[in-house]
Amino acid sequence: MPDTDEIIYFDALLTPNRSLSERGFAVVMGIVGAVSFLTGMAFLSMGAIPVIGFFGLDALAIWLAFRWSFRKQREETRIRITASSVDMMHRKANGTEKRVSLPAGFARVELDEPLRPDSWLRIEHGRTGWVIGRFLTVPERKSLADAMKTALHKARLERHTA
Repeated sequence: MPDTDEIIYFDALLTPNRSLSERGFAVVMGIVGAVSFLTGMAFLSMGAIPVIGFFGLDALAIWLAFRWSFRKQREETRIRITASSVDMMHRKANGTEKRVSLPAGFARVELDEPLRPDSWLRIEHGRTGWVIGRFLTVPERKSLADAMKTALHKARLERHTA
């Protein structure tokens, strides 16, 4: 985001909710590994040797699923509203970035009504819209939309009083 001397009416960094810390992940994987190993040893003592491999595959699948989930949680969106512009930056999990700057006087915030889990929060300019906060819950989207509408209103008031 470019630095500015203008008054910043809204500045937010949106990131997905993290369900499990790195330490919690280590504990969960330790438990999964221990249970898989002990159960595999019990089956080995009964003569069912191939079962050990399947328990190992199960543990590997759980580990891969958590790693994929943690990778998706590196996504982030930054929104800054000033009197002259609405600046947005979205960084995907793989590190690629998209930046957009819209004139604040013509930008608008839209939230699909009635509120449902598939209601999108968009910042629109003309016929173009950018969906933001896909990973937010419905109440979080509503709160963000209200805060952004208030900030845009204040930014427009500054433009008209100057």
